[in-house]
Amino acid sequence: MKKRKRLNDILEIPKEIYSNIPNIIITGFEDMIIENYKGIIEYEDYYVRINIFIGVINIHGINLKLEKMTEDNLKIIGKIDSIELERFVDE
Repeated sequence: MKKRKRLNDILEIPKEIYSNIPNIIITGFEDMIIENYKGIIEYEDYYVRINIFIGVINIHGINLKLEKMTEDNLKIIGKIDSIELERFVDE
């Protein structure tokens, strides 16, 4: 594993490409892409909970919709009011 990380560092490959670390892209208050997610915990038009490998993302807003969903990426649109991150505690 250390050799792979070292090779990725030499090649300057972003960490989110070769790991499960999520990448969150927010454009304004109406567009959000989450890369490297595990699943959807809860989905309402005013609240979305997304399970990621290191915790949970809570999104509050109005008219929230899952616009695109692939195995690795999720796009949420709507009026985003707030985003809360819950980190899993390492034991």
